[in-house]
Amino acid sequence: MELEVLFEDEDVLVCYKPAGVATQTAKMTEPDMVSMIRNYRVAKGESDYVGVIHRLDQPVEGVLVFAKNAAAAAILGKELKARQFAKYYYAIVTRENIPETGVLEDYVVKDGRKNRAMVVTESLDDRSLLDIHLDTGRFHQIRVQLASRTAPILGDVKYGGSRTGEPLCLCSYRLQFTHPVSEEGMDFSIKPRGREFGDFFA
Repeated sequence: MELEVLFEDEDVLVCYKPAGVATQTAKMTEPDMVSMIRNYRVAKGESDYVGVIHRLDQPVEGVLVFAKNAAAAAILGKELKARQFAKYYYAIVTRENIPETGVLEDYVVKDGRKNRAMVVTESLDDRSLLDIHLDTGRFHQIRVQLASRTAPILGDVKYGGSRTGEPLCLCSYRLQFTHPVSEEGMDFSIKPRGREFGDFFA
């Protein structure tokens, strides 16, 4: 598997994470993004340092940013903690009567802290495409919040979604943050590649 780099300079590396690949894992037999980036950097004669700033669940595809040095990692980590990252997701659900707009506000059992997400829908037959702006980033937040409203993500069997034989239909399609050195606004987006998204993005 080849690393797909969307942007790179001396301080940050932005890349596409395919569905099914972990951000980081201790399992030696499974590929993960950190190992791929480390190998990529070493092959270019660079340090093997990889600063993990945020993560995506293994079944989720999307945009990730990593730091290439400890100083950049510290600054980006502070940005993330201060909720200065803007994270946008597409999700497909099969519930017919989901509201067209709204704010989901809940407590997540894992850490008991409040979570929020803005949701906008576009319908196609019995499926709805949600455009989600994630305000925080708790464990399985989007998946749990939608499932708790009887609108699990298509393919998310873990939380009651219909089995499709494809990865769950959740894509981190856009990421915005401030560059840790230049302080320039960074904005990266991709088109979902999961097969189930094809009808919405033909």
